[in-house]
Amino acid sequence: MGVKTILSAKLAIATAATVFSLSAAPQMAQANECIAPSNPGGGWDFTCRTIGRILSELDLVDGNVQITNMPGGVGAVTYAMVASERSDDPGLIVATSTVGVTQIAQGRYPSGIDTMRYLGMLGADVGVIAVAADSEYETLADLNAAMVADPSSVVTAGSSGAGGWDHIRLLMVARETGLEDLTALRWVQFDGGTDAVTQMMGGQLDVVSTDLGEIAGFVESGDIRVLAALSTEPVPAFPDIPTAISQGIDVTGYNWRGLYTGGDVSDEAYNAWVERLETLYNSDEWQTAAVEFGLVPIWIGGADFEAYVREQEQIMADISRDIGVIE
Repeated sequence: MGVKTILSAKLAIATAATVFSLSAAPQMAQANECIAPSNPGGGWDFTCRTIGRILSELDLVDGNVQITNMPGGVGAVTYAMVASERSDDPGLIVATSTVGVTQIAQGRYPSGIDTMRYLGMLGADVGVIAVAADSEYETLADLNAAMVADPSSVVTAGSSGAGGWDHIRLLMVARETGLEDLTALRWVQFDGGTDAVTQMMGGQLDVVSTDLGEIAGFVESGDIRVLAALSTEPVPAFPDIPTAISQGIDVTGYNWRGLYTGGDVSDEAYNAWVERLETLYNSDEWQTAAVEFGLVPIWIGGADFEAYVREQEQIMADISRDIGVIE
């Protein structure tokens, strides 16, 4: 089964959660810790604190989960520590996301993707390609035609620098539609999707690539038009937004939230974590918390998630080479 097929199936049932019987839960681990490779606040901190709390509430672990903030190098400091000091610790889990895998793909972590074992994705914010409400680009096909015909004429922007995830997922769309020289597409970095949208509405740029959760208010107000959601299925909160896939562009762009553990953790400990996290995912507690944080609940775990992470890392590395971020 392909990764996109897996994503489609999981997204379709994301809102139909069923809490597993606790009697079927795996044996509880001891001295559990979740490291958020960042300061308090933001996605990685939310992942650890929320998952840690729910693991305890559902008695999936013994006692409380210790939450540790370890900022540095966009996750690189934590990655190095786990690899060198705690690679076989069965009680350790670490928050990660699309951002972390992008850093690995670009060689910004001290070692490669195979250093860790990836446990599961529990939710994601969906990437979107948006234009102003009065934009000349009425559809994704209109935008794609312009990017291929004269890429330097289209000013694009998002909340990451060149080679960051917002940029890469727009380039994935451009490459899929036939743009060969990805460096020709103009990119402007902003501190957040809201700032980029504000400038777009003022006429300073043409297109914004960002997470839907960041700009949902502008969509609801009608100030902008979303040409495509980079998801396998329509977003439940905005079912009228067409996906890129439905328009013939086979690209997804999730900013997913998930966890890894050390590369030398045993199969038994790894599988136990996957089972616990799937149980947690299917709980009312997680489904509510994820939606409140602006995520679409999505579960991919174990071997399927390992395959997904590696596929994403390869895609990001390929595009990063194409635009000169890495050699």
